[in-house]
Amino acid sequence: MTDPRTNRERMLAGDLYVADDPELAAAMRRASRLAGEFNALAPRDPDAAREILAALLGGLGEETWVRAPLYVDYGEHLTIGARTFVNFNLVALDVAPIAIGDDCQLGPNVQLLTAYHPTEPEPRRRKLEAASPITIGDNVWLGGGAIVLPGVTIGDNAVIGAGAVVTRDVPAGVIAAGNPARVVRSL
Repeated sequence: MTDPRTNRERMLAGDLYVADDPELAAAMRRASRLAGEFNALAPRDPDAAREILAALLGGLGEETWVRAPLYVDYGEHLTIGARTFVNFNLVALDVAPIAIGDDCQLGPNVQLLTAYHPTEPEPRRRKLEAASPITIGDNVWLGGGAIVLPGVTIGDNAVIGAGAVVTRDVPAGVIAAGNPARVVRSL
C-alpha cells in the first residue's frame, strides 16, 4: 500500500521522505531567497532586515537579534524566542521543527541539524532522508561552533561548551562540553 501523505507531511512527521521533491524544492528556494535578502540587508538596514527575517521564520520573538549570515533549509520550521541573540553563521537545517527559547545566546558558527540519512545504502541511493526536531529551552547558551544533532532537547538554563557536539538530550541547569557532549557540572 502506498503512503497517501505528501513528502512534506512525511518529513514533518519524522518519517522517511524523498528529499528531491518539487514542492520541497520550491519551499527551499523561497527560504534561500529570503535568507539571501536578510543576509545582504542586515548590516545596512537592521529594521528592514528584521521584517524579512520575520517573513522567513516560523516565529521571531520581540527584541531578538540575529546577525547575518543565517542559513536555513526552510526557515518556516525555525522559531526563535524573545530577547535571544544569535551570532554570525547560524546553520539551522530546519527539516523538522527547531524551537529556540527566550533569552538564549548562540555563539558564532552554531549548527542545528535536524536532518539525517539512513545508514543503509539503498535508501540513501533513492534520496530518502528523515528528520527529528530540536528543542532548546529558555536562557540556554550555545558556545561558538557547537553542533546540535537531530532529536536533541536542551533544558532551560543549560550551557553548551564551544565546539561541543550534542548527540543526546541535555538536562536543565548544567554545563555540557566535548565530543560527544557530556555533562561536566551542575549550575
